Amino acid sequence: MPENVVISDQSSVISGRVREYDHAKHESVRRVLRWAITHIGFRFLAKVESDQIEGLENLPKTGAAILMINHIALIDPVVVLGNLPRNIVPMAKAEVYWVPIWGIFPWLWDVIPVRRGEADREALLKALAVLKAGEIVLVAPQGTRQPSLQSAKEGIAYLAHKSGAPIIPIAIEGSRGFPTFNLKRWKEPGARFKLGKPFRFKPISGRLPREALKQMTDEAMYRLAEILPENRRGIYADLSKATNHYIEE
Repeated sequence: MPENVVISDQSSVISGRVREYDHAKHESVRRVLRWAITHIGFRFLAKVESDQIEGLENLPKTGAAILMINHIALIDPVVVLGNLPRNIVPMAKAEVYWVPIWGIFPWLWDVIPVRRGEADREALLKALAVLKAGEIVLVAPQGTRQPSLQSAKEGIAYLAHKSGAPIIPIAIEGSRGFPTFNLKRWKEPGARFKLGKPFRFKPISGRLPREALKQMTDEAMYRLAEILPENRRGIYADLSKATNHYIEE
């Protein structure tokens, strides 16, 4: 049965019903897209250092999970989904659907569109449906591309809290400047990434105030910062400020 989803603080409420998600019906199209990404995209448009992808053992073979990435270039989600053994469902700004040529990909993959600048209830419900079905969602908590970590949105904490799914931080490097045909960029190091150790938030019943969601988000972001080089950590650079009040040990 679909469950009712509610998140609130003193001033706002997000509610709705989690829809059913059928992962299998998308797999045939996604397999074709994966082939195109590997044999066309990663050969002619973006250089990926596949021998420098680390931590794949931290990705569960089955079951729900939330992948949390630092977002430094347009192709980051594609670099990750094209190099994992399981097909995942990224969340992306709604505008990407309308990018010429490139916008065909999210339509075919069934990427979850997110309306920025608001609490997008529809996007959250779709992501929860994917997690409820035992599949993987990819989230860029900052909501936009930044060279280093900036303040993150609370959606990552909300999804993890409501679903109980583990969060897996992923540190991406070398993706800036792609896609391109520029030979100079192709001679430089390409994209690679590292999966950190999974973690979960402690189960908490009832509604969470916005302040709690903010602290949970910051705790998750510090876990991501730990596996990033110092120049990518941004406002989460001081790891001594990290807390684990809401994280299961």
